Amino acid sequence: MTRILLCGCNGKMGHVVAASVEQNESCSILCGVDAFGENTYDFPVYKDFSGINEEVDVIIDFSNPACLNGLLAYSTENAIPAVICTTGFSDEEVTRIKEASSKIPVFYSGNMSLGVNLLIELAKQATKVLGNDFDIEIVEKHHNLKVDAPSGTALMIADGISKELEKEPQYVYDRHNYRRKRSKNEIGIHAIRGGTIVGEHDVIFAGHDEVVTISHQSQSKELFATGAVNAAVFLKDKAPGMYNMSQMLADKLK
Repeated sequence: MTRILLCGCNGKMGHVVAASVEQNESCSILCGVDAFGENTYDFPVYKDFSGINEEVDVIIDFSNPACLNGLLAYSTENAIPAVICTTGFSDEEVTRIKEASSKIPVFYSGNMSLGVNLLIELAKQATKVLGNDFDIEIVEKHHNLKVDAPSGTALMIADGISKELEKEPQYVYDRHNYRRKRSKNEIGIHAIRGGTIVGEHDVIFAGHDEVVTISHQSQSKELFATGAVNAAVFLKDKAPGMYNMSQMLADKLK
């Protein structure tokens, strides 16, 4: 049995993760952490990490970048693996996450969906074939309450594509500030916010007289919760280091 601490338990994804764990016999949530502190769960909820007495095996984090320092301090001091699903981190914060992975196992992904990670692999393969001759644009769509832009998933896709290009590309988020034709060394990344869109990502390869588009649509938040719970079970007994969805999938195929 994997004993979980759920960080950000009072948020929308926190509630979905809690519901997902209830359906999974291999794990349970012992306690939660949330800045708002109110509790509608059967397990205790703390406003920060200082009051926790429970002995847990792994942390699942669906909170906010502001919680990162407390999360990393608690997890490294107590040698507890962390599944970090929060997005919107700065480069400095990502560096801190990587530094923590020298002490504890860290599962870090901008998207916990199997389908999205397949999309990234397909986009990388398409880039090998089309990348030098086709312009590449990424369009992401999310609900009107999402704060960070572009999405962590869009950046994951762009980073995956970049590894397959001969020259490191420039990420372009906004073209209205300048008037010039598109350079070949760009990856355009565009964010749309509206309604209750769970998450949609299109990778567009635009060439001469033809366009290839690879798409993924998320129909509910449950798929992200399921991925996070599976990652927690996967990470429980791992050695310190950085882990991701590709490694978890490879482990399942052994």
